[in-house]
Amino acid sequence: MNGLSKGVRKVEVALRWDPSPAGQPAADLDLVAGTYTADDPYGAPAYVVHFDSRSPDGTIYLNRDSKDGKGFGFDEVMTLELERLDARYTRVVVGVAIQQRAEDRTFGDVANPGLRIREGYTDLASEDFAGVRSSTAATVAEFVRDETGAWEFRASVHGFEGEPATFTRVMGAAHRP
Repeated sequence: MNGLSKGVRKVEVALRWDPSPAGQPAADLDLVAGTYTADDPYGAPAYVVHFDSRSPDGTIYLNRDSKDGKGFGFDEVMTLELERLDARYTRVVVGVAIQQRAEDRTFGDVANPGLRIREGYTDLASEDFAGVRSSTAATVAEFVRDETGAWEFRASVHGFEGEPATFTRVMGAAHRP
């Protein structure tokens, strides 16, 4: 990043997957985002945004939520307005969790999962979850505020095996630089 860069400002994270075959329980994937403060950047999230919540200040929110992958194009879309996020937040981690309702599922059990991270019209990353096929959840992006206050994007896909509720508590703890 050069001295004139304002960093990443407003990002869209979009998730897609194909519906389950006829007669099979629906696959339900969820985008989640955790925010972390400067005094505890790898600890517990200050707050988590997911399918039935948004950030207290409205800077991180879910635009679209699907329970079955039957949307057109991308089934779930989350917007992160990083440029508006309070200065006490220095790190945001985004993940994808698979709901474990009718049966245990991994990314390998979900038909054609895909992810796109975009700022404006520029694609920052895309993912097909092939590297985490045996995982029930995965972190997919990290945004870190630098010393000038600008946000930096770090693409990183790390699998997690366990319940979605546990994932949201620990998704920011691992993978220190």
